[in-house]
Amino acid sequence: MSVMCHSAGVRIVIALGGNALLRRGEAPEAELQRRHVEDAVAALAPIAADHEVVITHGNGPQVGVLAAESIANSSLAQPYPLDVIGAQTQGMIGYWIVQALVNALPDRPVTAVLNQTLVDVDDPALTTPTKPVGEVVDETTARRLEERHGWTMRPDGSGWRRAVGSPTPLAIVESSIIDTLLAAGVIVVCAGGGGVPVVETPAGLRGVEAVVDKDAVAALLAVHLRADALLLLTDVAGVMIGFGTPEARVLTALPLADAESAELPAGSMGPKVRAAAAYVRATGGYAAIGDLERVGAVLAGDEGTRIVRQG
Repeated sequence: MSVMCHSAGVRIVIALGGNALLRRGEAPEAELQRRHVEDAVAALAPIAADHEVVITHGNGPQVGVLAAESIANSSLAQPYPLDVIGAQTQGMIGYWIVQALVNALPDRPVTAVLNQTLVDVDDPALTTPTKPVGEVVDETTARRLEERHGWTMRPDGSGWRRAVGSPTPLAIVESSIIDTLLAAGVIVVCAGGGGVPVVETPAGLRGVEAVVDKDAVAALLAVHLRADALLLLTDVAGVMIGFGTPEARVLTALPLADAESAELPAGSMGPKVRAAAAYVRATGGYAAIGDLERVGAVLAGDEGTRIVRQG
């Protein structure tokens, strides 16, 4: 059992997977997402009541909806850029989570912080689009979007989607503000969707059309905030071997070296394992991947997959 369950008032960064807002196959209706957020907060509230907690979240489907609305708006010469849409979704989802937390824990101060994530202007990922974003369209529409907006469109399943760069996060611009809020007893919701990617220019910070991996940002935030624990929560029990077979089982512990070298799906468990490993490598802290609904047991070390240093 982990020592985490015996510690009082530790600092924890909790990263919510997309299932906290939408289940697989669900339409991104606002009321449905609000109800899912309430369910997630009900699971998190006992931990948030007793510890310094930072909550991050995904924003993929929500970015897709707002991007499609912007493209369809004939009054706009150009659709809103991706950094602006990322900021919009941080506000929208942050509002839902903050409201649910205030209702669940009326005696605790709660706020959402709009975050910018610094990336290198020369990061090769910015000129090598690999991250799919937005809605799936047919090839004719994809070609039209490429021609009109200069986007990179690539095949994705049965259709086509826009692809953008996914640069390495270097820093969270507002991390010192978050640190101050935590020290004052505030529960903080931040870094939604990995934060808004920005680069340094002679004129100051400027947003870029890119998407930063949200799990990598959660790990970086946990390092910068000197967090005692990083929990990456999803809708499965942990990292599994033999997935989809009768022999499937959850790994209760994954050695750090194995986590850093593991070849896992890029769109699901892979980024979580790499993020957890990066945090453990940097801090030696407690990192676990597990089921959102079982977050208490994941924090206690009784369930989920822990990333551990050998020896």
